[in-house]
Amino acid sequence: MNTLQVRSPRDDAEWEAYYEMRWRLLRAPWGQPRGSERDTLDSSATHLMVCNRQGTLLAVGRLQRNDAGTGQLRYMAVETAFQRSGIGSMLLDALEREARTQGLSTLLLDAREHAVPFYVQRGYRVIGPSHILFGSIQHYRMEKRWQISSA
Repeated sequence: MNTLQVRSPRDDAEWEAYYEMRWRLLRAPWGQPRGSERDTLDSSATHLMVCNRQGTLLAVGRLQRNDAGTGQLRYMAVETAFQRSGIGSMLLDALEREARTQGLSTLLLDAREHAVPFYVQRGYRVIGPSHILFGSIQHYRMEKRWQISSA
């Protein structure tokens, strides 16, 4: 794992790979068109990705600020062959560190049903059912809070 790097996309090719992964893993299996992996908040959000030493993209995720103290995680995806290997946790830890750096004390997310245990193990609590994506994918609103230390 120490050969993995978590960072933001750096150039057009990396941005293209980032959005391609979001589409391929989170939209294409449900017949959604290219472009559905993007939204109007992308330009103001923090985007992180996990790459191996060769630069191969393994995971992506986004942090958006909802208000002064609350952020939301969206578009978390790990390449299928690397799921359950700790890469998702690595990405989530980095997104949480970024949230703290931005002064956020609460993170929200809408997890697909199969991902709920992953987030619960990492300190998130289920608030309740959220939306049903594409008419078939149940999501659950989840939350994690922490204290912001005043230095």
